Amino acid sequence: MALVVHNTLGGKKEPFVTREPGKAAMYVCGINPYDYCHIGHARAYVTFDVIRRYLEHLGYQAMVVQNFTDIEDNIIARANQLGIDFRELTAKFTAAYFEDMDALRILRAHQYPKATEHIPQMIRVIQGLIEKGIAYPADGDVLYAVRKLPAYGALSGRTPDAMLAGARVEKDVKKHDPLDFVLWKTAKPGEPSWESPWGPGRPGWHIECSAMALEYLGNHFDIHGGGEDLVFPHHENEIAQSDGYTGEPPFARYWLHNALLNLRREKMSKSVGNIETIRSVIGRVGPDVLRLYLLSAHYRTQIEYGPESLDEAKAALDRLRVARETALRLAARPEQPGSDSAASAALAGAADTADSAFHAAMEDDFNTPQALAALYSLARDLHQHGSGANAQALTRAAEELADCAGLLGIELESPATRDGQVTADLIGLLVRIRAMAREAKQFAIADTIRQQLADLGIVLEDHAEGTSWRWK
Repeated sequence: MALVVHNTLGGKKEPFVTREPGKAAMYVCGINPYDYCHIGHARAYVTFDVIRRYLEHLGYQAMVVQNFTDIEDNIIARANQLGIDFRELTAKFTAAYFEDMDALRILRAHQYPKATEHIPQMIRVIQGLIEKGIAYPADGDVLYAVRKLPAYGALSGRTPDAMLAGARVEKDVKKHDPLDFVLWKTAKPGEPSWESPWGPGRPGWHIECSAMALEYLGNHFDIHGGGEDLVFPHHENEIAQSDGYTGEPPFARYWLHNALLNLRREKMSKSVGNIETIRSVIGRVGPDVLRLYLLSAHYRTQIEYGPESLDEAKAALDRLRVARETALRLAARPEQPGSDSAASAALAGAADTADSAFHAAMEDDFNTPQALAALYSLARDLHQHGSGANAQALTRAAEELADCAGLLGIELESPATRDGQVTADLIGLLVRIRAMAREAKQFAIADTIRQQLADLGIVLEDHAEGTSWRWK
């Protein structure tokens, strides 16, 4: 099956064909760094991380660019509130962003351009739009003339007239048309500003991404990604600016948008204040539980967040980890002379089926819930056939679980350490001491070891072959 993706521009699934064979160029809208990232951000960046991972698995050489909007109204307001320079604020939360993404195992982009470091590129694009008659200066501002682009509204599926119908539009004497939007805004007292041909000012929000995408990916690239809340006006305006400037549409071949993560039926947002930060959630449940939770719904389906959802994701992750660890433990036992060839064949077949189902799901617009369902099915087959299967079939099934989960950025190997104190070797030693205590009928000591390990989050499981352990 060939990869198909849902293109917001057109509203349907399309075969994925890149401009350059074997290469996939992707621009993903980044954060405004004025606070800690929340799990709504995590949803977006896990989504595009998995897309990148899977494209690379298919053999594409990925090139990923993700910006930082490090100058805008919220940043200025927050810096003024704290009494610090806006650069100090954005530096702090840019560093915090990388800490959160690294903890969540998001692969780093190849370029992280910052808006404040690309003012000349933005001015160049704005000047080009003015020269083409698509933009116009107005008393220190520069505005984009929306009706000069006949295709405006194609991404969001709305015409300019429909956008105006029934809408309350504040009168702005600078605008030729109420729909025109700002490319450059004149400086206000006390705000950061840069020199330009139109006087001191700063860029509008939309022009930043156009200029930086053109700078690092050229006039055309393959995927533009972001949250569905960016479709209009941000991405609509990006298309207008970029296609207007180059005269060579389309700017991006495929527009992919993840749905939002809601809390109490509202979009999780710093401006609303209904947020759970990435670092707080990872601190409670770890990165793998959070990733599995976010991938349990298709990226174009809205998620309603609740703590019980994380509990369900943790239970699902435990099932996969226990299945893999059981398979490896059984594969390491001495080969039984009467191994069940039927069980081995059934388990090998189940691994092949899971592999096919996983990849078919991922190639159908990155359908991660169906991909995970294939792994859950294999875990059930392992519990059903594992005890009678041979080492080859067991190892194959364990590897299938780990490899497919790895493509989703989920690690099935339990952490070797917890809080930097308890090591796997120490746990193994305690398991052996407990076994010796049981042999000596010192059951109180054995029970104490089991309980104290349980208090540390370590579960002991007794089998005919001995005792294994796993994290809760």
